[in-house]
Amino acid sequence: MRPGVAGIRDVGLRLSRSGTLLALVAGLALSACQTPRAHYAGPLIAPATNCSDIAFPIYFEPDSAAVTPAAEELIVSAHDRASGCRVLSIDVLGLADAAGAPGANLILSQRRAEAVSRALRRHGFAGVTVNQGAAGAINAVTASGAERPLRRRSDVSIHLTTPTAAGAH
Repeated sequence: MRPGVAGIRDVGLRLSRSGTLLALVAGLALSACQTPRAHYAGPLIAPATNCSDIAFPIYFEPDSAAVTPAAEELIVSAHDRASGCRVLSIDVLGLADAAGAPGANLILSQRRAEAVSRALRRHGFAGVTVNQGAAGAINAVTASGAERPLRRRSDVSIHLTTPTAAGAH
């Protein structure tokens, strides 16, 4: 043992090198058992403090208009965030990437906007006006010809105001 460096034997423990290694591996294995979500205790969208608008994207798999479970959670979180506020309206804009024919991309982006609108209604926004739009692949490519990433989405904007005597959403 080097002078000035405390070792395991100096603190009264007697472990062999293989025992120390086994304890280290066991500790690492146990720490890996936690899921990353266990560290997150808050809502997906921060609670409203002043009934300001909420905007968020809903992403899709390629060539799909199916709302994923993660997107459903995001919509529920948006509804929770809007509680106590009056929802004026919701805008949903469906988008598509540049792959494929322009007409097919426009139809796909329409289907995405419709799917998100249905999910919003399912998760508490049933009595709210939802304005749907579809952009297809418009602006999916930059002026230099590069494809813009993450265009398989619908952009959602929830317009809020403070509640009136009639009540919130």
